Amino acid sequence: MDYLTLKWLHILSATLMFGTGFGTAFYMFFANRSGNVQAMAVVTRWVAKADWWFTTPAVIVQPVSGLWMMHMAGYPFSSRWIMWSLALYALAGLCWLPVVWLQLKMRDMAASAAAGNTALPERYWRFEKIWTVLGFPAFGGLLVVYWLMVHKPM
Repeated sequence: MDYLTLKWLHILSATLMFGTGFGTAFYMFFANRSGNVQAMAVVTRWVAKADWWFTTPAVIVQPVSGLWMMHMAGYPFSSRWIMWSLALYALAGLCWLPVVWLQLKMRDMAASAAAGNTALPERYWRFEKIWTVLGFPAFGGLLVVYWLMVHKPM
Protein backbone atom coordinates (compact mmCIF):
# COMPACT_ATOMS: atom_id res chain seq x y z
CA MET A 1 0.00 0.00 0.00
CA ASP A 2 1.34 3.42 -0.85
CA TYR A 3 1.86 6.11 1.78
CA LEU A 4 -0.98 8.41 0.68
CA THR A 5 -3.56 5.60 0.70
CA LEU A 6 -2.38 4.55 4.14
CA LYS A 7 -2.52 8.17 5.33
CA TRP A 8 -6.08 8.47 3.98
CA LEU A 9 -7.10 5.32 5.91
CA HIS A 10 -5.40 6.68 9.02
CA ILE A 11 -7.24 10.00 8.78
CA LEU A 12 -10.54 8.29 7.99
CA SER A 13 -10.23 5.96 10.98
CA ALA A 14 -9.23 8.86 13.24
CA THR A 15 -12.29 10.77 12.06
CA LEU A 16 -14.57 7.77 12.65
CA MET A 17 -13.08 7.11 16.06
CA PHE A 18 -13.30 10.68 17.31
CA GLY A 19 -16.49 11.62 15.48
CA THR A 20 -18.44 8.54 16.50
CA GLY A 21 -17.14 8.81 20.06
CA PHE A 22 -18.01 12.48 20.39
CA GLY A 23 -21.36 12.12 18.62
CA THR A 24 -22.55 9.16 20.65
CA ALA A 25 -21.30 10.72 23.88
CA PHE A 26 -23.24 13.89 23.04
CA TYR A 27 -26.50 12.02 22.47
CA MET A 28 -26.08 9.74 25.47
CA PHE A 29 -25.16 12.65 27.75
CA PHE A 30 -28.26 14.63 26.77
CA ALA A 31 -30.59 11.63 26.63
CA ASN A 32 -29.53 10.97 30.23
CA ARG A 33 -30.31 14.57 31.14
CA SER A 34 -33.80 14.24 29.66
CA GLY A 35 -34.84 11.72 32.30
CA ASN A 36 -36.90 9.94 29.63
CA VAL A 37 -36.21 6.25 30.30
CA GLN A 38 -37.58 5.18 26.91
CA ALA A 39 -35.24 7.59 25.09
CA MET A 40 -32.33 6.52 27.26
CA ALA A 41 -32.99 2.87 26.42
CA VAL A 42 -32.96 3.60 22.69
CA VAL A 43 -29.90 5.86 22.80
CA THR A 44 -27.79 3.57 25.00
CA ARG A 45 -28.61 0.64 22.70
CA TRP A 46 -27.44 2.55 19.62
CA VAL A 47 -24.37 3.98 21.38
CA ALA A 48 -23.26 0.43 22.21
CA LYS A 49 -23.78 -0.61 18.58
CA ALA A 50 -21.91 2.42 17.22
CA ASP A 51 -18.97 1.69 19.48
CA TRP A 52 -18.85 -1.88 18.20
CA TRP A 53 -19.39 -1.06 14.51
CA PHE A 54 -17.33 2.12 14.12
CA THR A 55 -15.17 2.98 17.13
CA THR A 56 -13.69 -0.47 17.77
CA PRO A 57 -12.40 -1.03 14.20
CA ALA A 58 -11.01 2.52 14.14
CA VAL A 59 -9.28 1.97 17.49
CA ILE A 60 -7.50 -1.00 15.90
CA VAL A 61 -6.68 0.70 12.58
CA GLN A 62 -5.21 3.81 14.25
CA PRO A 63 -2.05 2.35 15.81
CA VAL A 64 -1.49 -0.13 12.96
CA SER A 65 -1.71 2.53 10.25
CA GLY A 66 0.17 5.08 12.36
CA LEU A 67 3.10 2.77 13.05
CA TRP A 68 3.15 1.66 9.42
CA MET A 69 3.25 5.29 8.21
CA MET A 70 5.93 6.07 10.77
CA HIS A 71 8.03 3.25 9.33
CA MET A 72 7.38 4.28 5.71
CA ALA A 73 8.23 7.93 6.41
CA GLY A 74 11.33 7.05 8.41
CA TYR A 75 10.25 8.79 11.61
CA PRO A 76 12.23 7.45 14.55
CA PHE A 77 10.17 5.82 17.29
CA SER A 78 11.99 8.07 19.74
CA SER A 79 10.44 11.25 18.27
CA ARG A 80 8.82 13.11 21.13
CA TRP A 81 5.60 13.75 19.19
CA ILE A 82 5.26 10.03 18.46
CA MET A 83 5.92 9.05 22.07
CA TRP A 84 3.39 11.65 23.28
CA SER A 85 0.85 10.49 20.68
CA LEU A 86 1.19 6.88 21.78
CA ALA A 87 1.02 7.78 25.47
CA LEU A 88 -2.09 9.91 25.02
CA TYR A 89 -3.68 7.28 22.79
CA ALA A 90 -3.04 4.72 25.54
CA LEU A 91 -4.59 7.08 28.11
CA ALA A 92 -7.67 7.46 25.91
CA GLY A 93 -7.85 3.69 25.57
CA LEU A 94 -7.55 3.17 29.30
CA CYS A 95 -10.53 5.50 29.72
CA TRP A 96 -12.50 4.04 26.80
CA LEU A 97 -12.39 0.38 27.89
CA PRO A 98 -14.27 0.95 31.16
CA VAL A 99 -16.61 3.36 29.33
CA VAL A 100 -17.59 0.55 26.95
CA TRP A 101 -18.31 -1.76 29.89
CA LEU A 102 -20.30 0.99 31.62
CA GLN A 103 -22.30 1.69 28.45
CA LEU A 104 -23.24 -1.98 28.12
CA LYS A 105 -24.40 -2.12 31.74
CA MET A 106 -26.27 1.18 31.37
CA ARG A 107 -27.88 -0.09 28.16
CA ASP A 108 -29.13 -3.19 29.96
CA MET A 109 -30.44 -1.24 32.96
CA ALA A 110 -32.22 1.28 30.70
CA ALA A 111 -33.77 -1.49 28.58
CA SER A 112 -35.01 -3.27 31.70
CA ALA A 113 -36.44 -0.07 33.20
CA ALA A 114 -38.11 0.86 29.90
CA ALA A 115 -39.61 -2.61 29.47
CA GLY A 116 -40.92 -2.63 33.05
CA ASN A 117 -41.95 1.03 32.96
CA THR A 118 -39.91 1.62 36.11
CA ALA A 119 -37.34 4.17 37.21
CA LEU A 120 -33.68 3.58 36.59
CA PRO A 121 -31.74 2.13 39.52
CA GLU A 122 -29.32 4.33 41.44
CA ARG A 123 -26.50 2.19 40.01
CA TYR A 124 -27.28 3.62 36.54
CA TRP A 125 -26.62 7.13 37.78
CA ARG A 126 -23.38 6.11 39.53
CA PHE A 127 -22.22 4.54 36.28
CA GLU A 128 -23.29 7.65 34.35
CA LYS A 129 -21.12 9.88 36.54
CA ILE A 130 -18.07 7.65 36.04
CA TRP A 131 -18.83 7.46 32.30
CA THR A 132 -18.94 11.26 32.08
CA VAL A 133 -15.72 11.79 34.08
CA LEU A 134 -13.79 9.26 31.97
CA GLY A 135 -14.83 11.05 28.79
CA PHE A 136 -12.85 14.21 29.57
CA PRO A 137 -9.32 12.76 29.60
CA ALA A 138 -10.17 10.45 26.68
CA PHE A 139 -11.41 13.24 24.41
CA GLY A 140 -8.82 15.74 25.63
CA GLY A 141 -6.02 13.27 24.98
CA LEU A 142 -7.32 12.53 21.50
CA LEU A 143 -7.55 16.23 20.67
CA VAL A 144 -3.86 16.59 21.53
CA VAL A 145 -3.08 13.48 19.44
CA TYR A 146 -4.88 15.11 16.49
CA TRP A 147 -2.75 18.22 16.92
CA LEU A 148 0.44 16.14 17.13
CA MET A 149 -0.62 14.13 14.07
CA VAL A 150 -1.04 17.29 12.00
CA HIS A 151 1.90 19.36 13.28
CA LYS A 152 4.48 16.66 14.05
CA PRO A 153 6.60 19.01 16.20
CA MET A 154 10.21 17.93 16.25
